Amino acid sequence: MAGIPHDHYEPKTGGEQWLHKRLPIVGLLYDTIMIPTPKNLNWMWIWGIVLTFCLVLQIVTGIILVMHYTPHVDLAFASIEHIMRNVNGGHFIRYLHMNGASLFFVAVYMHIFRGLYYGSYKAPREVTWIIGMLIYLAMMGTAFMGYVLPWGQMSFWGATVITGLFGAIPFIGEPIQTWLLGGPAVDNATLNRFFSLHYLLPFVIAALVAVHIWAFHTTGNNNPTGVEVRRTSKAEAEKDTVSFWPYFVIKDLFALAVILVVFFAIVGFMPNYLGHPDNYIEANPLATPAHIVPEWYFLPFYAILRAFTSEVWVVQFASFVTGGIVDAKFFGVLAMFGAIAVMALAPWLDTSSVRSGRYRPMFKWWFWLLALDFMLLMWLGAMPAEEPYATFSLIASAYWFAYFLVILPLLGVIEKPQTPPATIADDFDAHYAPKTGGTKTVVSPGE
Repeated sequence: MAGIPHDHYEPKTGGEQWLHKRLPIVGLLYDTIMIPTPKNLNWMWIWGIVLTFCLVLQIVTGIILVMHYTPHVDLAFASIEHIMRNVNGGHFIRYLHMNGASLFFVAVYMHIFRGLYYGSYKAPREVTWIIGMLIYLAMMGTAFMGYVLPWGQMSFWGATVITGLFGAIPFIGEPIQTWLLGGPAVDNATLNRFFSLHYLLPFVIAALVAVHIWAFHTTGNNNPTGVEVRRTSKAEAEKDTVSFWPYFVIKDLFALAVILVVFFAIVGFMPNYLGHPDNYIEANPLATPAHIVPEWYFLPFYAILRAFTSEVWVVQFASFVTGGIVDAKFFGVLAMFGAIAVMALAPWLDTSSVRSGRYRPMFKWWFWLLALDFMLLMWLGAMPAEEPYATFSLIASAYWFAYFLVILPLLGVIEKPQTPPATIADDFDAHYAPKTGGTKTVVSPGE
C-alpha cells in the first residue's frame, strides 16, 4: 500500500544538504514527526506517548538501579535495602521503576483494548498488530524476571511456580526447566540469568517499538471510523488529516501530563500499594507463603492457568485423547499462552467487513463483556484457588476463548453493521463543524 501523500523533507542549507546525502536522519525524523494523521483521532489514541515515556523511564531508572544492585542470592536483598536506605534518591528511583512497570501495563492494556474495539488489527495492519503482541510478550517476560530480582519471598516463590510450568511440557519440559534455571532449582544461577535478560530485553522492546512505528507509518493510523485516509492525491489526503506536529503532539503531551500527576502522586504517597508485603521479607526456600500471587498485570492469565483443573471435562477429554500426555498442569499452561495467542489471531478471526466497533451494534455488547471479563479474571487471579472462585475462573476463561474463537467469527456473518461515514473528513465535520452559519471556529481534533 502506498503511503499517504504529503510533503517530504527538503534540505535547504548547504550543511543540511551535505548531511542528507550521507545520512538522511533529519529527513527521517521530519517525516516521522510530520506524518499525516487522521484528524478525528480521539483521546484513546494518547496511549502511544504514555508507552514511549514508560519505556524510556524504565530503561533510565533501570540503568541507575543496576549500578547499585548485586545479582547474588546472598547479597541481592541487602543491595535493594542499600538502594532504599543509603543511595541518594535511591528509594525514589526504585519506586519510579516499580510503579513505572504498572503504568506501562495500564497503558498497554488500554492500547490493546482500543485496538480491539476500533479494529486496528484488521487489514492492512495485521503485521503491526503481531509486532505489538510480540512487544507485549517481551514486556511480560521482562516484568516477570524483574520481579525476581529483589529476592524477597514472593520473588523467589513466584519464580519457583512460574518456571515450574515449563516442567509440565511433555518429554522436553524438565530439560528446558533445568536450562532456564541453570540447575535443579531456583538459585544463584537463576538470579544471574534473570538479571541478564531483564537488562537486555528492554532494548529488544525498544527495537520492536521502532519496527512497530515503522509498520503503522507505512499503513497509516487507524481512526475511530475505521475509514482509510484517501490516498488518490495530496489534496484529498489533506482533507482527512493534519500533521502529527503540532496538533497531536500537544494533545498527547497534555494527556501525558495529566497521567503523570496521578502517577507521581502514587509514587510519592502510596508507592507500595500495588506490591506485596511478603516481598519485603528475604527469600527463604524453607518457608512457603500462604498465598503465592504474581503482580497484578499477570493476574488475568494466572486465573486462566489455574482454572483448568483435572475435574474439568475438557481437560479430562484432552487427557483421554492424548493418552495422558496432556494433564491438567500442561493444559493450564496451554490455556494461559493460548489466551494471548487468540488475541494475536484476531485479524483472521474477525470476519466483519466493517472495521470499527463504533458501527457494530452487536459487537459492542460482546466487546464490553470481554472488558468486564478481563477485569473479573484479574480479580479472580488474586483469590485463593478454591470455590466459588475456581468455578468463576473457569466461566470467565471460557468466555475469553469463546469471544475470539466463536463470537468474532459469527458476528461477521449474523451482524448487520451500520454504514460508516464515506470519509474521515465527513466524520470530523459531523462532530466539529459549526452547526450554524458564520465565521468558522478552529477546534482541536479529538473527542
